[in-house]
Amino acid sequence: MEQDRPDGVSARMVRLGYLVAGFALLALGIIGAFLPLMPTTIFVILAAGCFARSNRRVEAWLLNHKSFGPTIKAWRAEGAISRHGKSLATGGMVLGYVLFLIGARPDLPLALFVLTVFVACAWYVLSRPEPS
Repeated sequence: MEQDRPDGVSARMVRLGYLVAGFALLALGIIGAFLPLMPTTIFVILAAGCFARSNRRVEAWLLNHKSFGPTIKAWRAEGAISRHGKSLATGGMVLGYVLFLIGARPDLPLALFVLTVFVACAWYVLSRPEPS
């Protein structure tokens, strides 16, 4: 018999929520593989985390995928991002910021705020070790 959580939500419903979120995140990651400003890696890593809590077969498929698997495994084992991944991520951030400046023409405070967020994100990505 399935155990309900204190809030009345069954374990099956929680797993279903994680499964739906996993597929949505995976779809965003696949879209990101083709759109220059949309990230791929973070969505695929988050999808793998959702699948780990909902469907081990889908998680295993993702971990064994020739394109996504090594990235997920490196992140899980070492919190590592490849040099190529770092280059793509920071390049995408720079391009995204430039397009933001051109397209939105923000006031200086907003431009500086967005720049601060991008710099913080880039710093985090660049501070991760490379896979061994």
